[in-house]
Amino acid sequence: MLIGLVGKPSCGKSTFFKACTLADVLIAPYPFATIKPNHGIGYVKIDCIDKEFNVKCNPHKGYCINGKRFVPIDLLDVAGLVEGASEGKGLGNEFLSDLTSADALIHIVDISGETDAGGKEAKGYNPVNDVKMLENELDLWYLGILNKVWKGFARLVQNTKQELHKAITTQFSGLKVKEDDVKKILIKGNYNIEKPSEWTDNDLRNFAHELRHLTKPMIIAANKCDRPDAPENLKNLKKAYPEIMIVPCSADSELSLRLANNAGLIEYVPGENHFKFLKELSEKQKEALNSIKENVLDVYGSTGIQEVLNKVVFDLLKYIAIFPAGAHKLADSKGNILPDCFLLPDGSTALDFAFAIHTDLGKNFIRAVNAKTKMVVGKEYKLKHRDGLEIITR
Repeated sequence: MLIGLVGKPSCGKSTFFKACTLADVLIAPYPFATIKPNHGIGYVKIDCIDKEFNVKCNPHKGYCINGKRFVPIDLLDVAGLVEGASEGKGLGNEFLSDLTSADALIHIVDISGETDAGGKEAKGYNPVNDVKMLENELDLWYLGILNKVWKGFARLVQNTKQELHKAITTQFSGLKVKEDDVKKILIKGNYNIEKPSEWTDNDLRNFAHELRHLTKPMIIAANKCDRPDAPENLKNLKKAYPEIMIVPCSADSELSLRLANNAGLIEYVPGENHFKFLKELSEKQKEALNSIKENVLDVYGSTGIQEVLNKVVFDLLKYIAIFPAGAHKLADSKGNILPDCFLLPDGSTALDFAFAIHTDLGKNFIRAVNAKTKMVVGKEYKLKHRDGLEIITR
């Protein structure tokens, strides 16, 4: 799973990325500080099943703190997108192509209104304009891919009686578009499937918009939520885009808390609404951390960063977390307890899970055993979030 971070220059993308990954990236107060995409590992947070078995897990990947399991996901921070990116402005074509493999997008919006459309310092700027710009550029990106071949294959489809959804899927195959995605849009929009050459420019634009929303779903991270104009701007943004998930957040606060935790100054678990001082700090350090507590944690319940990651994976993409777990033995051959946790699409079956672990397990699947209930289940068993399953093979 790959999640792309997008937004205009200087909106806080690199800070958001570093807050999620603690990767060593350049954070600078000027536009286009990021040129080449940054790739790193972030984590979604779930309740581990170890407490239900009264054991302590030993994750191979990710980590677990006080029964909270952090499962890794891939994050990609691309350079800032500006108006005209779909036509190559600001190296836009290159930056958009970096997003082809993304399963979903997080749009980092500077909700403070303190940077203009180009990422330069400003006062009273309306962040709604940033969402409008990015939505338009992403739609034009998809439309450009469609327009490149539309006239030719629209006629070809009519003359040869090919299925339209298959032709379109082939054109968008590099963007992880599936046949079912295209079918859904064609049916939902009541498009003329028999005579695609008669589609209007408006039909093409609407189709590109719907396909992009379905195959590159997006959540908005309303960053810098602790700034003075942020609450009003956030209210206006939610009113303008009620169909998009919007989460207020402070990437700078999350980064400060995580760095302080790593330095042993405080105890902090990402996504929590509190932290604990572990050492005597200077007045300046205390003041900075207490400011985060008063202006972010106490107001919003968290810094919002963990909530954004969890929402994009579990609410937007609708994935579930599944543990390989023996009905009578929770450890692997090396003694690691509950070492793995897999993220799978909701609706996945026990057989899908077996294939996700290893192809041989899928091919030789006989049955599975639910580690919690000790019940035997078949290959068609629909997995539930936080299930623990043992795969039995022949």
